[in-house]
Amino acid sequence: MSAIALDGFSAKFAADEDPWGTFTSRDEAVKRTAILHALGPGPLGRVLELASGNGSNSRAIAPRALRLDATEGTPEGTRLTAEAIADWQRSRAIELSLPARFPRRDYDAIVVAELLYYLSHRAMGLVAAETGRALRRGGRLVLAHHRVDFYDFAQHAAGIHTRFLRLTGARWQVRRVRQRADWDVLVACRT
Repeated sequence: MSAIALDGFSAKFAADEDPWGTFTSRDEAVKRTAILHALGPGPLGRVLELASGNGSNSRAIAPRALRLDATEGTPEGTRLTAEAIADWQRSRAIELSLPARFPRRDYDAIVVAELLYYLSHRAMGLVAAETGRALRRGGRLVLAHHRVDFYDFAQHAAGIHTRFLRLTGARWQVRRVRQRADWDVLVACRT
């Protein structure tokens, strides 16, 4: 595996605003529905989305959140996310290269989709620790990731959710929401 860096993601978004077909793919729509199911019907309070990409999940989350901070590491993705959530005044797209401090001190829900295996083990540990600090007790952490490896991952997909949750330093009540052969969505409620 040869890990893709932020400049690689920038190049993908510069060449194609939807390089993975997240707005148009039926499979991505099924995954997004599972993410929304994991979050619950709402209204949700403060929601953080890490690595929002082009904003395809952000657009679906925004109507349920009283406040949405959709973060993205690339300027191109941040612009696309801002366009995707422009109709929701209490939502904002924020450029944030991980690992970093989150925009707010505490959140009611955090969504992490298609991110963790692009991070080194060390970087994932820092993001996990920040997640453990920022998610309030009783809050929901939604994780949605592939179960199979791709050539541009920094670490293997197998067990990524378990490794991440362990690194948060928090206690969790975990439930699988949806699993397919190649991806998995779970919700972890902080106890």
